[in-house]
Formats: sequence, C-alpha cells, structure tokens
Amino acid sequence: MSTFITPKFANVKQPLHLELKKRVQAYLDEHGIDGTGTSKLFTKAILLIVAFVGVYIHLVFFTPIWYIAIAESIVLGGLVAGIGFNVMHDGSHGSFSGNKIMNRVAASSISLLGANHFMWNMKHNMIHHSFTNIDGVDDDIEIGVFMRMAPTQKWYKAHKFQHIYFWVLYMLLYVFWIFFTDYKKYFSQKIGNVPLKKMSIADHIEFWSVKVYHAAVFVVIPIVFVGWVNWIIGFVIMTFFAGFVLSIVFQLAHTVEHTDFPIADIETNKLPDEFAAHQIKTTANFATKNKLISWLVGGLNFQIEHHLFPKISHVHYPAISKIVKGICEEYNLQYIEFPTMRKAVAAHVRFLKEMGKPDGKLLSY
Repeated sequence: MSTFITPKFANVKQPLHLELKKRVQAYLDEHGIDGTGTSKLFTKAILLIVAFVGVYIHLVFFTPIWYIAIAESIVLGGLVAGIGFNVMHDGSHGSFSGNKIMNRVAASSISLLGANHFMWNMKHNMIHHSFTNIDGVDDDIEIGVFMRMAPTQKWYKAHKFQHIYFWVLYMLLYVFWIFFTDYKKYFSQKIGNVPLKKMSIADHIEFWSVKVYHAAVFVVIPIVFVGWVNWIIGFVIMTFFAGFVLSIVFQLAHTVEHTDFPIADIETNKLPDEFAAHQIKTTANFATKNKLISWLVGGLNFQIEHHLFPKISHVHYPAISKIVKGICEEYNLQYIEFPTMRKAVAAHVRFLKEMGKPDGKLLSY
C-alpha cells in the first residue's frame, strides 16, 4: 500500500508569515493583550451553553405547543452552531483561554453536540488549516459526486444544478457528520487520503462515550417523552438548521469567487506559495463590519485572520485585520472580502455555478 505524502510549501528567504507574526505580536505587546479570549467571550460561552441546555429541557420535558416547539427546535439548531463557532472552535485552537484546562473544556463542548473532538482536530486543525483548498488533501472541499468544489475535481452532469440544490445538501451536514462521517473516519482510520494519527485507549473510549451519550440524549430520551413523530419533526428541524448554518459559514470562507485552489508541482510536490500567501489566496472574509454576525459566528467572518493566527482568539480579529490588510497591500496580494453576508452568499452561488460547468474555471478580479 502506497504512503500518502502531503505537499510542501514553497521556501522563501523572507517569509511573509514571519513579517505578519512580527507586526501582530508588536500590536499585542503594545496594547498588553495576550491574544486569548476575554471575559466577554467567557460570558458568551456560558450564555450559549445554558441556553442550549435550557431549550433542550423545555422541549423534551415541558413539551410546548407545536408552533413554540418548532421555534425552539430552530433555536436549538442555532445554538448547536453557535457553540461550535464560539466555544468549541476557539477551544480546539487553544485560543479560548490562556489556561490549557479551560481550552480543553471549551474544545470538549463538541461532545455536547455529539461530534468527536479527535476527528475534528485532525480534519480541521491539522489538515484543513495546513492544506486549505488543496484538492485531495483538504477534506472540507471533498463532497464526493454530489458537488464539484474545485476545478481539478471530476465533473458530473448533475453539477450543472449544484448552485440550485446545494442548500439541501448543506442542511444534511450536521446529521451526516454525527451519524456517518465520524464513524467512517474511525473505522477507515483516514480522513480522505490522510491517515489518522494513532488513537490512544482514551481516544477510543471518548469516541464511543460521546456517541452513546448523543444517541441517549437526542434520540432515546426525546422519543420516550414526546413520542416518535414529535421527535423526528423536532430532530429534523434542529439538525437541518444547524447543518445549513455550519455549512454556509465555512463555505463562504473558502469556496467563493476569487479564492484559489493551488496545485503542487508534480515533480517536486511543492506548492506555488509559502504558507501565509497560500492562506490569504485561499480564504475570504465577509460582513466584517456587522457586529451581530461577528458575534453569532465567533469571528469566522474574519477567516483570513483566523487562518493566519488560529492561536489568537477571534475577539481580536477586527483589530488584527487592519494589520493584515496593510501587509497585503505591501506584498501586492488580494485581500478577498465581501462587505455583506448576502454578497458573500451570491459569490458562493456564482462559484458553484461556474464549477458546475464542464470547463469551469476560477473567477478572479
């Protein structure tokens, strides 16, 4: 069996990433900021988790009238996404708090949602953040035959309509993640083409404990208390809403007009750019002046800054973005940004439409 070899970034004498880190660190030092979360983030985390537990208890044990139950199912789906964006995501990158235990607790909130932290860490932190938009490595752009998310991926006739049906597939993300992809990774011991690192006994125990917990809390107990029909309606509403929100936010960061999909040199296995330039070219921001969206999505609308500084909490991205923009101008790099979420969604739809053509090519400025 052949060993999969990941591509390598280009080597340069004066790395852009080094200059970015130097200037951002100077900003943090000047303002006495350690780069991790603040009291506002901790308060938001508590608010989201308490709301999640509260809405769940009210839905299951104090079953409200149907129209309130539907509304609460939607809210519960939104809270699933909100905890993922604001708590788990920062925690898994070690930026939620300066305390390692607090980061681990925040990262483990993914268990509350039924997903496995070990798999997420491999897929997101180690693969996606390292090899963004690289076909065959970045699992985030691998949707199989259902959608074409890169120019190098195989085209099928159904892709002509992917800009129309994408929203249906996006709604399935969360339930598919919980009930299929985690298990696929576990039993195949791979994420796409990339082998998983060896799981410890504790990792195996955690995987199965979370899956048993999720089945009990989100399937068995609700069926017992509200019945099969009410459960399936609420569960579908919750998971479909959570899935769409999670999907669209992450897709707006990398699969929109102007983002790049680099290809490594066949002979050298080297990518065309160094790490920082690669991240800037493959990533986009949206609605960065909208404070409500920034609050709800955990600063993931500042995706460029996140990919360059994942160890810095999202609460600092608005300030850091000014530094990054300035350096992009100096280095003559596109800083891809859409002023509103609506325009970013439109750019995503146009991207999908272009990729739906047999000869679909990247759209650039």
